[in-house]
Amino acid sequence: MRFIRAACRHGLAAAAALAVAFGLPGGGSARAQIGSDRYAAIVVDAGSGTALIAAHADAPRHPASLTKMMTLYMVFEALREGRLSLSTPITISAEAAARPPSKLGLPPGSRITVEQAILALVTKSANDVAAAVGEHLSGGSEARFAQMMTLRARSLGMTRTTFRNASGLPDPDQVTTARDMALLGRRLMHDFPERFAYFSTPSFSFRGRPLRNHNRLLLEYEGVDGIKTGYVHASGFNLVASARRDGVRLIAAVFGGATGRERDHHVMALLDQGFARMGVAERPQTGTNSLVAGRLPQTMGAARAAAATQQRGGARASAARAGVVRTTSAAARRPAGTRAIQARRPSGPEARAAARPATASAAPQRRGTARAATPSRRQVEQGDTSSGTAARAGAATTRPRQAGAAPARQAPAATSATPRPAQAGGGRSAPRG
Repeated sequence: MRFIRAACRHGLAAAAALAVAFGLPGGGSARAQIGSDRYAAIVVDAGSGTALIAAHADAPRHPASLTKMMTLYMVFEALREGRLSLSTPITISAEAAARPPSKLGLPPGSRITVEQAILALVTKSANDVAAAVGEHLSGGSEARFAQMMTLRARSLGMTRTTFRNASGLPDPDQVTTARDMALLGRRLMHDFPERFAYFSTPSFSFRGRPLRNHNRLLLEYEGVDGIKTGYVHASGFNLVASARRDGVRLIAAVFGGATGRERDHHVMALLDQGFARMGVAERPQTGTNSLVAGRLPQTMGAARAAAATQQRGGARASAARAGVVRTTSAAARRPAGTRAIQARRPSGPEARAAARPATASAAPQRRGTARAATPSRRQVEQGDTSSGTAARAGAATTRPRQAGAAPARQAPAATSATPRPAQAGGGRSAPRG
């Protein structure tokens, strides 16, 4: 334990030194976030997979609701193979209904269609729906579904990821990395272009209730068309975002934001840097994201109809920009955490409530933000409430275990025939942030 604490202190000191070395604003949210032991980030060119920016990209982190990206990958795969259709009913079991918020709050025995489940996952981040989907695809066991998710993640190249449930609710052994989650975002886009449009759904109506997407970048950053937010106490505010401009698509993953707004600003700053490195001209401030501006409110049918439009440009990580990729690759090969990363500073009441002091003059002015930062209510995506048991479970796991060290768990007796997932990372120890 003493060694872990010493390593953690060393990592924080190194991160702070990097912030100073690269001219990040002192004493503000940028340095505070980069100095956090929960922080990790990466930006990749979705076409080539080249990492353009990275910091602690291979350090173990808790995925929180980013887990639902893998749950959705399994759903899309089942749709392609004919094991599901969009109209297939999914039953909410008593165990699924008991999951803490965020949730649809459906009673045991109720049913929803697969398409309703998809939209509930990408907008509401519904934990009860995630558990029900896992049970449906695994024959009744969410634990077995988590094993299936982990095995599929290994086959995709996510070597440092271990899943323990379908929702991302707190579990000390459920870990991933920023690099693995960026890879998953890229595979969702390439493997299921006909489904990727679901991730840009700003809202949909479920039984008369409007459900809004937690990903505010869909409305605030030009070109963003997905994909997923996440939060538990142990992870901080996470986000994997996809953005497309001038035929170039980037995938950004950020872990450990102190607030949702800080995380959003940081991701927008990283995307700005990524597009600049790819030679994409900066966009003027417009006040809206034209990709999704016409899709609010969103209905299920329109999400499906928009799939063909959303495919365009996904595979166009253009050969004409290959030279630009080569010029940035030398910087991308440097050790994680050695590139300049600027973050956006929260504003309004959220900034005043922040524990870390910040001054408006310290934050660099960024053009291209569709709207100014606005106060936002804290998104409770995983049942992490001030008094709930999920909050206490999350708070008890502030340091994720290394994926390679996570003990294998036995599924229920009925599932013993399912092979146990290989240990994440093939025995490699992921560096701690």
